[in-house]
Amino acid sequence: MMQKNGQDNMSDDKSIRVKVIEVTRWAPTLLSFKVTRPDGFKFTAGQFVRLGIHGKDLQYFAQNHDAKLITSETQGDEAQGHEAQGHEAQDKPIDLDGYVFRPYSVASSPYDEFIEFFSVVIPEGEFTSKVNHIQVGDSLLLNTTPFGYLTLARYQLPLPNDLWLLATGTGLAPFLSILKTIDVWQQYQRIILVYSARTSQELAYQAQISSIKSIYGDNGAAFVFLPIVTREADYAGEKARIPNLILSGKLTELVGQKLDKERSHVMLCGNPQMVEDTKEALKSIGLTMNRRGEGNIAVENYW
Repeated sequence: MMQKNGQDNMSDDKSIRVKVIEVTRWAPTLLSFKVTRPDGFKFTAGQFVRLGIHGKDLQYFAQNHDAKLITSETQGDEAQGHEAQGHEAQDKPIDLDGYVFRPYSVASSPYDEFIEFFSVVIPEGEFTSKVNHIQVGDSLLLNTTPFGYLTLARYQLPLPNDLWLLATGTGLAPFLSILKTIDVWQQYQRIILVYSARTSQELAYQAQISSIKSIYGDNGAAFVFLPIVTREADYAGEKARIPNLILSGKLTELVGQKLDKERSHVMLCGNPQMVEDTKEALKSIGLTMNRRGEGNIAVENYW
């Protein structure tokens, strides 16, 4: 996933090693994973970080005796071992040769003791083809500088009333992080999460979403969740694309709330076509891009 948000000069020189502590596979090409959280690492809900991966750090390639990845240098690294906390002492920089870095939105809460990520697998992808094989105990590199502006702090006007979180696929990740904070539930009167996937199997985190208000927002904002499946003929729920629902007015009917220039904050994250089409649909009904703190629509651009 390549960034197009003006933050191209991201140095990974001070990355540190983190350990994979949990892997969840939602579908053949969809997984999430948790890693150890380094001491002092801070981020704002909605931001992303850069992760680095190398086959020599993954058990899968060691178990399959991939000669291209298991080298004498790798064996030397293993002999030295890593700190019990799951990241290396930083008395000397890590050699980044051979590592591939990609941006990943954080899906976990700023309060969690781990860091969670949500990933699609592209078989030919330089990064995700390796992520597909990660196991508990593997290591990744984490650039500990958080990036991105898909955060609630970017909104000044209109004042917070209703918050719309519109996501496709792994674009759900930053919204999970935002929903796992207490502040969002106190700042807004109503929160609407619209999450679109190709198949019902790819609608990840359903149990977590259903309980998220009771954990973080008890006595706070009202919460509406609308799942959408676009490529499953026998799916009983909504099947239309998000921008089509906006243009037809059906989204308002489904969630019981109107998109309003004077009240609505709208965040978009997902595949580029959805983001572009949804931006245009929202602008056609009078909403504006958020710039310098004012306006309704905020986006995060990957790829």
